[in-house]
Amino acid sequence: MAQRMNWDKLLSTKRIGRDENYTDISQPPRSEFTRDYDRIIFSSAFRRLQDKTQVFPLAKNDYVRTRLTHSLEVASVGRSLGVLAGDMLKSKEELPDGITPQDVGTIVAAACLAHDIGNPPFGHAGESAIQEWFETNNVFDDIVCAQKNDFLKFEGNAQGFRTLCTLQQAPQKGGLQLTSAVLGAFTKYPRASVDEDSQDWGISGKKFGFMQSEKDLFAELSVELCLIQKPNRKAAWYRHPLAFLVEAADDICYHVMDIEDGFKAGCIAFDEIVNLHQPWLTHEQRVRAEQIKDKNRRVEYFRAATIESMIHEIFGSFTNNYDDIMEAQFDRELSARIVRADEFRSFKKLANKKVYKERRVTEIEACGFEVIGGLLTSFTRAIDIKAKTLPHGQNKSRTLLSLMPVADDLVGLSAYKRLLLATDFISGMTDSFAVELYQRISGISLP
Repeated sequence: MAQRMNWDKLLSTKRIGRDENYTDISQPPRSEFTRDYDRIIFSSAFRRLQDKTQVFPLAKNDYVRTRLTHSLEVASVGRSLGVLAGDMLKSKEELPDGITPQDVGTIVAAACLAHDIGNPPFGHAGESAIQEWFETNNVFDDIVCAQKNDFLKFEGNAQGFRTLCTLQQAPQKGGLQLTSAVLGAFTKYPRASVDEDSQDWGISGKKFGFMQSEKDLFAELSVELCLIQKPNRKAAWYRHPLAFLVEAADDICYHVMDIEDGFKAGCIAFDEIVNLHQPWLTHEQRVRAEQIKDKNRRVEYFRAATIESMIHEIFGSFTNNYDDIMEAQFDRELSARIVRADEFRSFKKLANKKVYKERRVTEIEACGFEVIGGLLTSFTRAIDIKAKTLPHGQNKSRTLLSLMPVADDLVGLSAYKRLLLATDFISGMTDSFAVELYQRISGISLP
C-alpha cells in the first residue's frame, strides 16, 4: 500500500529550532501562522526585496515591480489558493481540529511572501554570476564535494531557507523559528545539492532547497511533517502538498505581471496583451473591458480577470491530482495540468521573446556579473587573509571586513564557513547597494 501524507502532521505548528516544551505566552487574535506571516514581513531580509530585481533591474519607473511588490502579489494569490484548499479539506473532513480554511490560506500566503527572500542582487542573473565565479576560481581547499555544490550550483531557494532558518535573528537556533507547516510549504525543492544529473527527479528535485549548513534543520523539519523520502536518493523528499500551491501562485504572478511590466516599459504592444488575455475572459468581461477607454486601466482589468480564472484552474488541477499528491505520485507543476495549459504558457513565451531579452534588461544583467564577481573576489580574499592570518594584505583585509557584519574572530574558520560568509553578505545585498559598494571599493566612485 502506498504511503500517504497526513494533514495532522503537515499542518504542524511546531517551530523549528525551539524545544518541544516551549510555550508561547502571546495571546489571540493572531494564530501561529499569522505570527509567521508577520515575522517574515517585518524581517530585514524581506524589506531588502524593495530594491531587488524582478524583471527590470534598477528601474526608474515606480510602476515596474520589484521583488517586494512581486512577493506581496504572490502572497495574495497564494492566500486565495490556500483558502480554496482548506475548504476542500474541510469538506473531506481531513482538516485537523483547530485549523480553519483561513489558516491554510495564511500558511500558503506566508510561504509565498518569503519565496524570493534568498535571491541575490540582479535576479536570476545574480545566481548565474555567483555560480560562474565559483566555477572559475579555485577556492575549494579542504571542502567536501557536497559543500562545493552549494556554491557551484548556488540556488536562491536554498539561500532562502538559510535566510529564514539561520541568518535572520542569528545566532538563535532556527532563525525566525517559523512553524513547520510554513517552512514545508516554502520548500519547493526539498533536497540537498548533488553532483549528479537531476533531470529525472521530478519538479521537486529540479533544484535544491537547502544547503549542507542547514541539512540537520531540514532533517528535523522532514521528520516533524512526515514528508515521504525519495527512494535511492541522497537527502531528497517529496514536496509538502501546499508547496505546489506556492509554486503555482508564483507562476501565475510572474506569467501575468511580467507581461504587464513589459507593456508599461514599452516592450509589449497593447494588441499583444489583448490576445494573451482573451482566452481567460468571459463574454461579460470582454464587454466590460471594451468600456474602459484608458489602455493602462484596461490592461489592469485584464490582469485581475485573468488571474481569477487562473486561480480556479490551478485549484482544479490540485483537486484532480489530490490523491496522487498526497501519496507522492504526482511531481509536476500544477499549471502543466490545467485545461488552458497552452494559453498559460503563451504568457511566458512572449515574455521570453520581448521582455527578458530586452536591451535594458540584458545590459544591467551584464553589469551584475561584473559587480557580483568583483565583490566575491574582494571579500573572499579578505576573509581568507583574516582567517588564515596571512602576512600580506592585512590592512586592506581589515578595511573590507569592517564593511561586513561578521564576527571579529575569524581565525581558524573552516573554508566552507568562510565562503558562506561571503555569499551570505553578497546575496543579501540590494541591487543599488551592490553597485555602489563595488564602485567604491574599486575606486570608481567616492562617498
